[in-house]
Amino acid sequence: MAQLYYKYGTMNSGKSFEIIKVAHNYEEQGKPVLIFSPSVSARGNIDRVGSRVGFERDAIPVHDKTDLYESVKSFLNPGVQHKQIYCVLIDEAQFLKKHHILELTRVVDELNIPVMAFGLKNDFQNQLFEGSYYLLVQADKIEEIKTICWYCDRKATMVIRFREGQPINAGEQIQVGGNEDYKPVCRRCYNHAFRGGVSND
Repeated sequence: MAQLYYKYGTMNSGKSFEIIKVAHNYEEQGKPVLIFSPSVSARGNIDRVGSRVGFERDAIPVHDKTDLYESVKSFLNPGVQHKQIYCVLIDEAQFLKKHHILELTRVVDELNIPVMAFGLKNDFQNQLFEGSYYLLVQADKIEEIKTICWYCDRKATMVIRFREGQPINAGEQIQVGGNEDYKPVCRRCYNHAFRGGVSND
């Protein structure tokens, strides 16, 4: 039976690489997948999923008004009896809207296609993203993808945003950036940062 999976992790935990790996495993067995990525998340092109280790894959961009259920359904031929799409993969799922998550539940429940959504859970102010909130509510299975803190050897559970080398905890929730703008950290180092303890220099 198909399920909705939410796999979350901080920056640099290998979420996009995991999507590319899962897609490869399915396709090596001749089982087609669909990969979606919110347009706001693009590190370069909006129709690519790219990992920090250098691998890339084509992706279908998701805009605010995209209906993910109808998008997936459009790839299915109702006259064909065998399964046509074996899995739907979502990159940067934290940027999805509530309606996107509800549409993904329909993909699982009505089309019987498993969905794996990968993304951040909390933002640089430790608030849930809209997409992550509704995935936590709706997902059948939730799994953490672990990585280590940038400054120590503890597990990273939070992220710090930097501006001109200094940690900040104010500003717009969505600001796409890389290692120069964000660092994955543990709770202790996160709190230490705002007491003047760490910098991005």
